Amino acid sequence: MPKSPAERPLAALMAPDILDLLEEAPSTIAAETEELHPADLAEVAELIPRDKVKALLAALPKERAADVLEYLDEELRTEFLEEIPTAQAAALVSQMTPDDRTDVLEEMDEQVAEEIVSELPKEAREETERLLQHEPNTAGGLMTTEFVSVSADLQVDEALEAVRALARSGRREATYNIYATDREGRLAGVLSLRELLAAPPGAKISDVAWTEVVSVSPNADRQEVARTTATYDLIAVPVVSESGHIMGVVTVDDVIDVLEDVQTEDIQKLGGMEALDEPYISIRFWPMIKKRGGWLTALFFGEMLTATAMSHFEGEIAHAVVLALFVPLIISSGGNSGSQATSLIIRALALREISLHDWWKVALRELPSGLALGALLGLVGITRILVWQATGWYNYGAHYWLIAFTVGLALVGVVTFGTLAGSMLPFLLKRFGFDPASASAPFVATLVDVTGLIIYFTVALLILRGTLL
Repeated sequence: MPKSPAERPLAALMAPDILDLLEEAPSTIAAETEELHPADLAEVAELIPRDKVKALLAALPKERAADVLEYLDEELRTEFLEEIPTAQAAALVSQMTPDDRTDVLEEMDEQVAEEIVSELPKEAREETERLLQHEPNTAGGLMTTEFVSVSADLQVDEALEAVRALARSGRREATYNIYATDREGRLAGVLSLRELLAAPPGAKISDVAWTEVVSVSPNADRQEVARTTATYDLIAVPVVSESGHIMGVVTVDDVIDVLEDVQTEDIQKLGGMEALDEPYISIRFWPMIKKRGGWLTALFFGEMLTATAMSHFEGEIAHAVVLALFVPLIISSGGNSGSQATSLIIRALALREISLHDWWKVALRELPSGLALGALLGLVGITRILVWQATGWYNYGAHYWLIAFTVGLALVGVVTFGTLAGSMLPFLLKRFGFDPASASAPFVATLVDVTGLIIYFTVALLILRGTLL
């Protein structure tokens, strides 16, 4: 995501020097920036004028330029690759790790991406086409095919030589784990590079490898991959086909990106909108309005029911205007309690602390919780009315005790309903195949607003009938 110069002081410091080198001695840029991490050089590229980015990347060796592209802002990277000749774009993309290459191509215009793929070297093209067949948000779409595997029948010394040869032959993104395969090529075990180095000479890989390998299928959802990685403290999780053959691995850096994306989507949905497909600063105006406007309109129509509910009790309000003073207090308390419950349950479902079958356990916990919280707020509301009446801040009339009791009892009912509704709605949405995060706080608040008014005025009718009404 793009950052301001203040957020990346190193890049801001180097950008003027890079611009001077581009003007005076572009051939020296590769040597001058050799010790700079590709992520830092990508930040420099994002700070300089866009028409200079092409010259900066052209001054770098292809492999180095590919490294920088992997860290470059998505919009800038796509713009750059779509502007340069297809053969040049293919030469750069082919130097990327397979998973990053696939991600970059999926961000681009489909026709341009196909042209670039057709220009890739045969091996890279076939590898990319296989990866592109998987959905982006699955293990198959996240995995890289750059991993190290050896035969389980090899001796440790032979395996070490094989690993060294693989490391020298080209890029291997996941070299910290060594995967052992049987004679049919199926995944048979795993060991770390440290364990391989520490293994006694003469031992076979099958003797030192862990045979209980935690893996996922290529169709596993990205959240399942993240949970598996976190549960077993993995730095890479192998992706295994139905036949037991290892297809690739999902590395921990990709899992971190998944967690960030998932949490961002959930937070945006909790705010009462569709999740954005792009960073906030990059998304265009009308697509953002479309993402926000639909839910906002739906919530507006929902809030119109609040006006309908109030109009139903118009006569009671006319006879006891004092009741209208507490409408914001009542509905906000119910909405807040519902939002609390919704947030707790959505997170618990996401972490698999609870499942659909636990709805009744949650209801049994939230019912007394709602009653207790409602009683607490009801006591505060009653105290407020009595104190204001006693100090003369506001005169509620001769029946102030009844008004206080009405507000207190209504708060108990509204908060209890809000808590139950907020906790049950995520279960309902999940049961029908929707994302529980769609049970956003505004949606719950809208639901509780309407029912809260009905509860409030119903309680007022029962308690105050024959007095104020």
